[in-house]
Amino acid sequence: MKDLTGRIILGVAAAGLTIGAALRAQEIPRFTEVLRQTNGEVALKIAVTPGRHFRLETTEELPSWRTLVTAKSLGTNPFTDGGARFASARFYRAVAVSDPGVFVGDHVQTAAGDVVIQPVNHASFLMRWNNVVIYNDPVNGATPYQGLPRANLILVSHSHSDHFDSATLTAVKQAETILIAPAAIYSSLSSTLKAQTIPLANGGSTNVLGLPVEAIPAYNLNHPQGTGNGYVVTMGDRQFYISGDTGNIPEMRALQNIDVAFLCMNLPFTMSVGDAANATRSFRPRVIYPYHFRNSDLNTFKQLVGFDLEIDVRPRKWY
Repeated sequence: MKDLTGRIILGVAAAGLTIGAALRAQEIPRFTEVLRQTNGEVALKIAVTPGRHFRLETTEELPSWRTLVTAKSLGTNPFTDGGARFASARFYRAVAVSDPGVFVGDHVQTAAGDVVIQPVNHASFLMRWNNVVIYNDPVNGATPYQGLPRANLILVSHSHSDHFDSATLTAVKQAETILIAPAAIYSSLSSTLKAQTIPLANGGSTNVLGLPVEAIPAYNLNHPQGTGNGYVVTMGDRQFYISGDTGNIPEMRALQNIDVAFLCMNLPFTMSVGDAANATRSFRPRVIYPYHFRNSDLNTFKQLVGFDLEIDVRPRKWY
């Protein structure tokens, strides 16, 4: 079988799942493993020349393809497709990317272009949507962000040092960057950073760079109520929720229509794995990224979330 671009599509049936891979010459990415796991997920390994970039794409209905991830090759590149367990048919192809400056990460489709998500460490990550680059809780100085685009928007959740560092904010911002932070952060900023910052209290909202942003309460025994924010950011027709450091609070469980969630877990500072799974099942995001999870058992989290609500749990490399 061939798709519209003339690439060869090799079909494989595995436990009722249709799988395909696009192959070309040796310089093009190739699949070395495509395995349906007992939980319905698909584990793939893609061989690509180290240092080169590639996209992993999928479809349930040829010839329409969507990107799962854009990555820089380490040679052999493993990927687990958790969403496959909710599909009766799935095709895959790997496509070489020639632009060395491409932004890498998971893709989430919106009606107005993909959001690309790139973890950095612990609670820090980037999202890029069209020409807007969003940083969440950047810390640890300039080094982790070398080679990455400067921020257009920075979200800061609260004052703890693993979420907030003025020197890092200065290193990753540009003159036009907008910051959003709780009042407790705003009061501690330099005059230069204050001039670029919108203070937002729990329940407050704003619209910056064409993005609606709402501050969601984030609190527990280690984080007094009112001092920290979670955020819901709307990009295109999708809502992205970032929990900040919080417990399994009613304000989170009451969230509706969340497409993608970033949920904290690690004791004693945030939620237990059980509380995080309970919250996830309460507000039912379509996709969830565990983050801030140091020493937490993500396999147990995935099992507790379960498969019946069709929530795609995406463990990624944060550490």
